[in-house]
Parts: sequence; structure tokens; C-alpha cells
Amino acid sequence: MLGTLCTLIVVLSFVSGVTVVTQKPPVLTVSKGDTATMNCNLGTVTDRAAWWYKQVPGEVPQFVLHYHITDSSPTYGAGFSSSHFSSKCQTKSDCQLIINNVEAGDSAVYYCNTWDTTAKEWVFGQGTKLIFTDSSLAAPTLSLLPPSSEELKTGKATLVCLAQMSVGFADVSWTSGGEAVTGDVFTSAAEQKSDKNFGLSSFLTIKTSEWINGCFFTCKVSAGSKTSEKRIKHSDCSE
Repeated sequence: MLGTLCTLIVVLSFVSGVTVVTQKPPVLTVSKGDTATMNCNLGTVTDRAAWWYKQVPGEVPQFVLHYHITDSSPTYGAGFSSSHFSSKCQTKSDCQLIINNVEAGDSAVYYCNTWDTTAKEWVFGQGTKLIFTDSSLAAPTLSLLPPSSEELKTGKATLVCLAQMSVGFADVSWTSGGEAVTGDVFTSAAEQKSDKNFGLSSFLTIKTSEWINGCFFTCKVSAGSKTSEKRIKHSDCSE
């Protein structure tokens, strides 16, 4: 089932069924050791049961737990236990996922879903993004690459910002001469690597003339409570 969940979460979130699953908050920022509480409203579903999944950027979703309002305790997925995760339903439609003593590895998007017995469909919420902050985490490490000489001949110049981070979510911004750039920017989702760190790439495409005649171009990456930036200009690069 896990092999198809990436597609299911995208597709079933938009099923026009009898019930709508709503998650709050959309983003939750917590510090090391805090308790994180995520809310899920199951709408008009009659089953009164919630399933929770954890999706780390670049990985398949993991089943965390299942809880029915009549259960004495949740049923857990592999690698998850009551020492760190718990759940409760305050009403037949309002359920919570609770993470105790939050740590860096808990950074992920958490999805709530339920089975609509009337529509006979699995229905997912839109997810809650859990962002972990800790002053002891290292700041992102950045590399900023200039455009290639071949690309410059086409009239375009693409700057590439590569970031290595301890957590899976980051905010990326570009500036040119100190002014914010919001034009042709594409930033990939973070992907977890074998060393458990995360990497992402951000691309800024400008005109060749802007690159040759421009001021400093700066890439700024904020992850958790740490921010790093790196800048580059045409005169810094070898021809």
C-alpha cells in the first residue's frame, strides 16, 4: 500500500465525496522537546476513525497510527510507538495526532485520512507541515554556481543555488543588487540523503545582459532557526 500512497495523497485529497477532511494548522513550527498537536476534522464520515501518515521530503509516506474513537489505544505502524506518538478523538469527527518531545527527525508533512463508507473512498486532508527549530542545528551550507558559457550564448543565464540542510523544509529567496527577485525562480523540494541530511536546488533565470551588467546576485536559505546566504557576480567568475 505504501508504494501507491504518494499518488493517493495527491489524487484523493480532491475527491468530490460526501465528506471533506480538514487539517489544522497547515504549518506547525516547534522547538526541540516541545509537544506538537495536529488537528483533523473528518467531516460527516460515519466510521469515526483516522489514519495518520508521515511523509519526509523525497520519501514514501509512512503509516504512523490508526485510531478509532472506541479504541483504548492507537494501532501503530512499524517504527512508531506510544512513547513518542499518541492520538485521541474529542468528538466523533475531531481527532488529533500528538507528538511528544519533538526531535529533528519529526520534520515532515503529516496527513490524516479516513474511509468514507457512503462514497466508498479514502479521503485525505491537505496535510500539516511540521517544522523543527533548534539553535544547536547547523546553518544551511550553500554553493552558488554561475551560468555556463554555452547558455549565455542563448540570451539566458541560470544561476544555481545548492543547499545542504539538517531539516527537510526551507525558505529560499533571491535578491539582485539588494532588491528581491520574484521572477523566473524554480526551487525543488528538499530530498533526504543517505546521511539523513537534506538537499535542495534553486534556479534563477535571467537575461545574459542582466548577468553581465548586474550587481551581486544573492541566494538566501532559511531552515529552522538558521539562515545562510551566498552571493555572486559576473566579475567573480572566470570567463
